[in-house]
Amino acid sequence: MCRNIKNLFNFDPPATDAEIRDAALQFVRKVSGSTRPSKRNEAAFDRAVETIAAAAHELLSSMETNQPPRDREEEAIKARARSAQRFPKQPEIVFE
Repeated sequence: MCRNIKNLFNFDPPATDAEIRDAALQFVRKVSGSTRPSKRNEAAFDRAVETIAAAAHELLSSMETNQPPRDREEEAIKARARSAQRFPKQPEIVFE
């Protein structure tokens, strides 16, 4: 699955419509293999994004959990730590 699609369930505050739509857009881009559809396919692309966003919104609003809501800032800190471990800083190359 696409790494850019983030987990949206069980956060306080809940995922916004914009976050859900962004995840749907990433999904459609991945499935279609296109970041920007041609003019000919634009309507189908946009329709797919809206349909998937609606399905994701319905899914998130109907799911239940006993776990306490996660904190967005804590999750962001964890994600940055994982990224730093995966992609350590390279020493700068100085050209003289």
